[in-house]
Amino acid sequence: MENKNVMVKQIQNAFSLEVLAGKDELHRTIDKAQVRRPGLEFLNHFDFIATGHVQILGRNEISYLHTLDEDEARHRIGNMVTYDPPCVIITSNQEEPDGLLTYCGEARIPVLRTPDSMTEFVQKLNGFLVKNLAEEIAIHGVCVNVSGIGVLLRGKSGVGKSETAHTLIGRGHRLVSDDIVVIRKLSPQTLLGTHDGSNKEFLALRSVGLLNVVRMYGRTSFQEETRLTLDIELIEWQKDALNNELEVDMKYKEYMGVSIPHIQIQLQPGRDVAGLIEAAANNWYLRMQGYSAAEEFRHRLEEAFHDEEE
Repeated sequence: MENKNVMVKQIQNAFSLEVLAGKDELHRTIDKAQVRRPGLEFLNHFDFIATGHVQILGRNEISYLHTLDEDEARHRIGNMVTYDPPCVIITSNQEEPDGLLTYCGEARIPVLRTPDSMTEFVQKLNGFLVKNLAEEIAIHGVCVNVSGIGVLLRGKSGVGKSETAHTLIGRGHRLVSDDIVVIRKLSPQTLLGTHDGSNKEFLALRSVGLLNVVRMYGRTSFQEETRLTLDIELIEWQKDALNNELEVDMKYKEYMGVSIPHIQIQLQPGRDVAGLIEAAANNWYLRMQGYSAAEEFRHRLEEAFHDEEE
């Protein structure tokens, strides 16, 4: 899979950063999701420090540089530049220390500034980089958010995925993506479902055409992304299958090494598929809270059996 990267220009636009130096170098790319605060870099050169990370200068770092004379400050800044940061960002609208713009300019490293505090900005930037640098795949399906639970709907073409999503929207749930779902791996346990940009807010219904759900049903009918929690596959009705289990054994579907619960829902004329999806989502939530309806039912049967014996 091709390595992903983000241009400095993208974070400059995303966070409205002021460009102090290197405005012609904003095409530089970032491929590391975690930013760094220069600590050891300011003290001396250490071979084990990772290169290529965005460097963030907070109040402690800027105050330290302001205490140094010009030659010493230049030396410390040189240590940081050795690790080839794609850019340097000053937080809290602080005044840049002597030599920083000159040295970074010579090294063709952009210097930017934000009014946000160190803590606030690092959290926002790390989240932005994690999402934009995450490993991703695109699959055919529909992604919806049902009562706060991200659901991926899959099935053969024409099985009714988009129509089911439309019914769910009418019940107050939200569309994330129709037809093409982009799945991003944010961590070994977390998948994010989103659109590919071109299909944002659109839902295609056979015999009706393309709908813009936001224009038709309002902003609450759509959201940009959701954590994927359930994988639901719509399949044709199987008349000989056992469909009355007290509790279905949980199966899983794997995407990029991350497993999420997988459920099959059989289709039949007149069956409330949207209602079954709501039930599946709510039942999964209760399971995560430690509750099992089947366990409670068995417990009641056992109590009734003991009462009869007495």
